[in-house]
Amino acid sequence: MRRCLVVDDSRVIRKVARRILEDMRFEIEEAADGLEALQACRRRMPEAILLDWTMPVMSGIDFLKQLRQEPGGDKPTVVFCTTENDVERITEALKAGADEYMMKPFDGDILHSKFAEAGLI
Repeated sequence: MRRCLVVDDSRVIRKVARRILEDMRFEIEEAADGLEALQACRRRMPEAILLDWTMPVMSGIDFLKQLRQEPGGDKPTVVFCTTENDVERITEALKAGADEYMMKPFDGDILHSKFAEAGLI
């Protein structure tokens, strides 16, 4: 079973994403910030990461930059999921190694579509 790490400081967002992704047959691990996510990746690298931008401790963009330097950190497909809609921010995320970008709020159709575009399903 493919694994997806859901990284968001909102417990509600993590719960909604978990429900949708489990229906898409992903095994889910959750992290509330970038540091927790980095530690989870060091334990076991997931195939996919659904990543928020604005979080305490370590932001999503800082996590992504660090992830891509980790052994095996080039492998996960990263989908940013955030309220950041500025073109410069989207460009920064893509340059840092994000594979896809989607806006909050999202639903099952949007998440399914973005994961399909990223080649995860």
